[in-house]
Amino acid sequence: MKEYRVIQPKLGFRNRFQNFEDILNQHAREGWRVVEISQGWTSVVFERDKNR
Repeated sequence: MKEYRVIQPKLGFRNRFQNFEDILNQHAREGWRVVEISQGWTSVVFERDKNR
């Protein structure tokens, strides 16, 4: 079984790419996998196995 998480990243104006990378890396450490990144980075959908 899978579980999903949708986030709306708050990136700010400075270090936008670094902030986005940090968000992705943090979720990856928690076992999340990116499923979709919407155009303009307004939302990111993550997926992981629920029974891990």
